[in-house]
Amino acid sequence: MKAREIEVKALFDLTHSMAGDFLAQFRYPYEALPALGEWIRAVGPQLSPDEYEERGEQIWIHKSAKVAPSVSLTGPLIVCAGAELRHCAFFRGNVVIGAGSVAGNSCEFKNSLLFDSVEAPHYNYVGDSILGYHAHMGAGSITSNIKSDRKNIVIRTEEGPLETGLRKIGAILGDYVEIGCGTVLNPGSIVGKNTMIYPLTSVRGPVPANSIVKSAENIVIKQN
Repeated sequence: MKAREIEVKALFDLTHSMAGDFLAQFRYPYEALPALGEWIRAVGPQLSPDEYEERGEQIWIHKSAKVAPSVSLTGPLIVCAGAELRHCAFFRGNVVIGAGSVAGNSCEFKNSLLFDSVEAPHYNYVGDSILGYHAHMGAGSITSNIKSDRKNIVIRTEEGPLETGLRKIGAILGDYVEIGCGTVLNPGSIVGKNTMIYPLTSVRGPVPANSIVKSAENIVIKQN
């Protein structure tokens, strides 16, 4: 993929996240990850008390959201209108859950931004990641966010490598991405809009928009 294809403006419709203006400051989405917690801490106190409740230290939850009693919440955290946090979901801080999104049974989230209408409903790990509008993670799919050698993550593009300067980047999923059950998104995976990834796939590096990933060696472009 070309570098321009993994820019914020190529991956997301920023109108579908309360953090749209925040993301718009950055060229590449992973650049936003180190600043996400600070942004939440700044925005949270400004949220309308008519709409949001502060249910713990730096935890702001919209009054229309559904939160199961067994959910574990650590701030900074914002849960937007109509979101659903299901049984035993685990939030470790620096997380935004977009409007109408689902954070499901026994899923774990840290330092991640979920756009509106995202579904991570069953046994998912989402760390140091950004999931675009209407992205869906199949049961048991995970974002692996650190390399086994603990070195900084490098994004490969047609123009050459992008040195991120970050040791932890999970996955960046564009709008309407579908991730199959049991898939592993290796550190620094970037998946373009409208792409579908088959179950039990190991994804590494950038994946073009409008693709079908049948395996790591078999990627086809959708036909209109």
